[in-house]
Amino acid sequence: VQLQASGGGLVQPGGSLRLSCVFSGRTFSSYTMAWFRQAPGKEREFVSCFRSSGSHIYYADSVKGRFTISRDNAKNTVYLQMNNLKPEDTAVYYCAARNGRIITSEVGRAGAYESWGQGTQVTVSS
Repeated sequence: VQLQASGGGLVQPGGSLRLSCVFSGRTFSSYTMAWFRQAPGKEREFVSCFRSSGSHIYYADSVKGRFTISRDNAKNTVYLQMNNLKPEDTAVYYCAARNGRIITSEVGRAGAYESWGQGTQVTVSS
């Protein structure tokens, strides 16, 4: 599995960005997809997840109501629409993939995902 993330950049507080992650190498629809982020000096943290089956979506409390995850199985792509960005959202954002379903208790654990993209930098600053 290869994951290619893009869409990061510099944005002012209150602005928006949309991240994309293109998946290749396996059957995309069979994979649970997620976004994590890592700020300087901090551990990687869970942002959002879209399960492979059904429409189960999860968000970290810190991004609920501001971020929206979506996936397009025809384009093998998962998106993260980020609105009302805050300086504390500044981080490198990574997409991750896991073959098959994932139980709720595992959604936020980085080790539950098998494949990772290279990351895209998001900087929120005035």
